[in-house]
Amino acid sequence: MLNMSQQSATSSTPAARPGLFYGYIIVAMAFGIEILTWGVYNAYGVFFNPLLGDLGWSRATISGAISASQILIGIGALSWGRLNDRFGPRVLMTASGLLTGLGYLLMSQINSVWQLYVFHGVIVGMGIGGTDIILLSTTTRWFVRKRGMMSGIVKIGTGVGIMLMPLLAAWLISAYGWRLAWAVIGGVIIVFVSAASQLLRRDPATMGLRPDGEELKIDLNIPVQESGLSLGEAARTRRFWMLCPAFLITLFGTMTVIVHFAPYVVYLGFSTSFSATMISVIGGASIAGRLVMGIFTDKHGGGRGMMLSFLLLALSFGWLQFARDAWALTLFALVYGFCHGGFYAIISPTVAELFGIRFHGSIFGVVVFSGSIGGFLGPLITGRIADTASYQTAFLLPLWLAVLGFILIAASGSAQRKTATSLG
Repeated sequence: MLNMSQQSATSSTPAARPGLFYGYIIVAMAFGIEILTWGVYNAYGVFFNPLLGDLGWSRATISGAISASQILIGIGALSWGRLNDRFGPRVLMTASGLLTGLGYLLMSQINSVWQLYVFHGVIVGMGIGGTDIILLSTTTRWFVRKRGMMSGIVKIGTGVGIMLMPLLAAWLISAYGWRLAWAVIGGVIIVFVSAASQLLRRDPATMGLRPDGEELKIDLNIPVQESGLSLGEAARTRRFWMLCPAFLITLFGTMTVIVHFAPYVVYLGFSTSFSATMISVIGGASIAGRLVMGIFTDKHGGGRGMMLSFLLLALSFGWLQFARDAWALTLFALVYGFCHGGFYAIISPTVAELFGIRFHGSIFGVVVFSGSIGGFLGPLITGRIADTASYQTAFLLPLWLAVLGFILIAASGSAQRKTATSLG
């Protein structure tokens, strides 16, 4: 099953190998966009207590906005993926950045619950929902042999963002207040993402190149071919229906930590600045996880990478049941951060490994939509349990779900690497 790229190459002579393969420019721009967009999104927990104190809303109400954004991220991913397959990343990533930045600008003006849910839940959710779909799907098309590593490097941007943006947000809040902090963040996102997006290109064929920068003889009359399953064909495989709920479980756990770990640290009696530091530790550890697990996936396959990440996720939530001291919380942040980064680095290459790149954006969009359901449920359910019982009780649920995720991937047979056309 093959699909011809709509743009053929531009020369019938051997392609000159450029000094710098343009795929690395794609990765660099994606890296920068990830730092800013996902770094800010994952700093939401730093705004949690200021909103709680100034506006008097419950934990469930404030965490519900991030849950709502997760649903919109998933809904948006379905459209962003299909559109990126067809039109490419330049215009789409610009639109995504404009929506995301606008949502944060409007967050500086909130006074009512409906505004919180519309501005962050809907507008930010729809905008940021395009980021990973567009950037990772594009990166996947530019690389084959180094696909896991390059996807990992792109997602290292998120790790750097998680490490830096909570500290920056905490400083802005302490110096100027949370309203001005949102406004500054929104404006920077609009300017930077719009500029960086202009350097993105859909695939190597649009520039007369091949994946990985290979030197190949390019003929005007022979368009580049992409292989893989359609969305409908992928949906008829067992692995598809195992991968989707597994990623749902992933985001249930990761979004629970992003929203509730910082306020939980404060609940234990530590300062807000220490809680922001813990989020930054998670971001730092995720950098190692994204790179190491990306390389691991290139060598051993996405299924094995997912199983290892689920094992670490379960262990980290088990440890959190007993963590009360600063060193114990830091150890949780390190282990959890590593598997957090691993999950986000390997999911896109895993989709490409199992289903090919022909309709990668469409299939990846559905997988991300599945994950967004978990991202919606995790913070909301955790917030409600924390309000009525305790955080310790609430953190038991993602622990057992991580065990279930490990079982799902093991039972699907995804740990055995197969081509996209040989799936059962």
